[in-house]
Amino acid sequence: MVGKFESNKDMVQEIAESAATHVGKIATIIAGAVRDVTREIGDFVTDGIEMREAAKAARDDDKDLTDDRALTDDRALTDAPARDDDTPTAE
Repeated sequence: MVGKFESNKDMVQEIAESAATHVGKIATIIAGAVRDVTREIGDFVTDGIEMREAAKAARDDDKDLTDDRALTDDRALTDAPARDDDTPTAE
């Protein structure tokens, strides 16, 4: 026959094992959730960085295009054939 002390010891042991199992499962769930949340935050920040870099590249391309147009317009003005003073003008 099992004594009262041994019965209580077995009960405490079962409770401790059960608690450890449940705490371990809960910790695994929390660790997974933290990992997933961290990954999503990282992906979000990466998307923001990529969008910022794309916007900067677009601004730089637009600036280069605008500079090229201005340079072409300046050349058109300076490379235009000079008008001879003897050329008749329509009045």
